[in-house]
Amino acid sequence: MRRIHNIIFAPDFQTVEKINGYLSRYGKLEVDGRPTLSLATDEMLKALLDISEEIFLVPSHIWTPWFSLFGSNSGFDSIEECLGDLKDKVFALETGLSSDPAMNWRLSSLDNYTLISNSDAHSPNRLGREANVFKEELDYFGLRDVLKNKDRSKFLYTIEFYPEEGKYHYDGHRRCQVRLSPKEARVNNNICPVCSRPITIGVLHRVEMLADRPEGYVPENSIPYKNLIPLEEIIAEAMGVGRETVGVKNEYQRLCRIFGSEFEVLLNTPLEELRNNTQERIALGIEKARRGEVIIKPGYDGEFGVIKLFEEKSPTGAQLGLF
Repeated sequence: MRRIHNIIFAPDFQTVEKINGYLSRYGKLEVDGRPTLSLATDEMLKALLDISEEIFLVPSHIWTPWFSLFGSNSGFDSIEECLGDLKDKVFALETGLSSDPAMNWRLSSLDNYTLISNSDAHSPNRLGREANVFKEELDYFGLRDVLKNKDRSKFLYTIEFYPEEGKYHYDGHRRCQVRLSPKEARVNNNICPVCSRPITIGVLHRVEMLADRPEGYVPENSIPYKNLIPLEEIIAEAMGVGRETVGVKNEYQRLCRIFGSEFEVLLNTPLEELRNNTQERIALGIEKARRGEVIIKPGYDGEFGVIKLFEEKSPTGAQLGLF
């Protein structure tokens, strides 16, 4: 049985209690916020729909190597293979940190699914690094209908992590510090050139394995997206200090107080207003982020990638003295 992570949506707490009662037969729900269940996804979905037709399920981070719908180590090659006759009961898919909508658009089989992007809740300052932007406030049923119908008039765009920053974007072997593009991995027969063990196949490689379209293809009914870099990271790089420093925290809070929110600073505030209210280098960093002018070192095999906005200065050599 291949296990994958899923998000379960329910309309009310009474339904949630019934869901918990069912799932508790297959694992200990109180052990973890993301419990492990001895239960196949198609079997679970059938039981959930028996509890309530208002429930819907979204496969999570569908490309990560482990515990995902299309994962290279434990996934399937198609939604039909995973869900069988229930494939039409799923209408949305979560892209995950290591992929963005453009990568998913390369599979024509995903055209009828709505792609969503969600933040994990590991720590408060990570909330919102991926998000879904809607035109108006929605209740549960309104949200479900927008996703089910892929309603572009109400679902405006998603906010995306740069997928290269995800820790499974490229192929590689972390123990040997080997990072490989899919092309390089294929040249090496997916074997680590240092220790000769199999490498972890990343998201980009897996997408290329299943894709039937070229890079850059945009389906007609696609929901747009925007890549963002968290404001604290921009401030920290511009100031040349760590993200957790007091100076970064203070400047972050100050800008959010002035302009209303982090998203407002990153997406909407005119650059001239930013220049008048913060350091020039911070405003420049936000401008470069909006333009997509980034320097990328892709993540691999559990190692997060690095996204930079400014070229690192080469250290100057010590001046030679004459004696």
